[in-house]
Amino acid sequence: MTDHILTHRRILNIAVPVVLANITVPLLGLVDTAVVGQMGQAAPIGAVGIGAIILTAFYWLFGFLRMGTTGFAAQARGAGDDKETSAILIRALGIAAVGGLAIVVLQSPLFRLGFWMSPASAEVETLARSYMAIRVWSAPFLIATYAVTGWLVAAERTRAILVIQLLMNGTNIALDLVFVLGLGWGVQGVAFATVIAEIAGCGLGLWFCRDGLRRDILRDRGRLLDADKLRRFASVNADILVRSLFLQAIFMSFLFFGARYGDTRLAANHILLQFLTFTAYAMDGFAFAVESLVGQALGQKNRAAFRRASVMVSKWCFAIGAGLALLFGLRGGTIIDLMTTAADVRTAARDFLIYMTLTPFLSAAPFMLDGIFIGATRTRDMRNMMIVSAALYFAAAFALMPLLGNHGLWIALLISFAARGITLGLKYPNLERSIPV
Repeated sequence: MTDHILTHRRILNIAVPVVLANITVPLLGLVDTAVVGQMGQAAPIGAVGIGAIILTAFYWLFGFLRMGTTGFAAQARGAGDDKETSAILIRALGIAAVGGLAIVVLQSPLFRLGFWMSPASAEVETLARSYMAIRVWSAPFLIATYAVTGWLVAAERTRAILVIQLLMNGTNIALDLVFVLGLGWGVQGVAFATVIAEIAGCGLGLWFCRDGLRRDILRDRGRLLDADKLRRFASVNADILVRSLFLQAIFMSFLFFGARYGDTRLAANHILLQFLTFTAYAMDGFAFAVESLVGQALGQKNRAAFRRASVMVSKWCFAIGAGLALLFGLRGGTIIDLMTTAADVRTAARDFLIYMTLTPFLSAAPFMLDGIFIGATRTRDMRNMMIVSAALYFAAAFALMPLLGNHGLWIALLISFAARGITLGLKYPNLERSIPV
């Protein structure tokens, strides 16, 4: 490929820092909760929790910038087009700035929408609004970090992503302790800590990308505002957004459907979903790796390199899936016991643990194929196959839940994983054949 041949070491150099960066994410949530919990009241904990969820939902709408930027930048890098590689970064940062500022300007109606969807007590809502009114000011910086992350993935510089994540989380945790425990600023202290951390993370990310922020490209409005490239970028990112909305619909409905089976099974489902989150953290790094590598191969118009990247990274992902399935099968009960002391929840979670031993196998293919299609910017196929998979999930859920209850719900979720893998797998041969030999 662009710099050197594809080896397993090269794949691991891309994937492992992403996995390590992912592992740091839950730590921040734990510290935020623990620090606010020292105030001795329930309302501040709920306020930080619901405020973070609402803001994250709005920021998540711009998550397409990470994936879209990776695909386009990897292809430009593979083609050896340094100017276009820089232009892609600058375009993505421009979209991030506009999107982030839009959230700041529209914060009042957005917050009302958020609380309409997630109602809370008057006390919690008042505290949450004070938290969100501060945190929202970092929106342009956090969304810009999505674009920076995508560009760094394309450049195979994922160690920089790990450093950015460590800086953001480390700064946030340290300032949590100072502002909340030291100065007694409460939920507002948590918000200020997050804003400063996100601005610092964005600043460091831009420093890592400084070679892409070329002055000659910044002045080249013709290239930056090229109508065809902007239209293509918008189309790809719109496809990714639609795909992500349908994926989110699957998981949100899973939680809502599970609630009808009582608090115990709802809690059991929530615990088991943490197994799925762990699986995603482990496989994300390899999905990122294949995005970068196949994108570069496509930019080079090298079918053999494209196939080699797809096969080699997929082997790693399926190996990780097998390892996690074995871990969940042998030690899943122990993990459940560590997550809850409630005997009834432990028993219920064990009743459905079998589905977690199957999930890593079934999710490996969709993780890898999503990465391949993102790297190739063939997002229309990815969008359409997600719609098909979501339709199959809802059809299976409505058919199986009356017969099998919560087991039927879990089977429907596994069907959605299998459907994503199968439908995208059927599209892969055409994708590969479209690349010159």
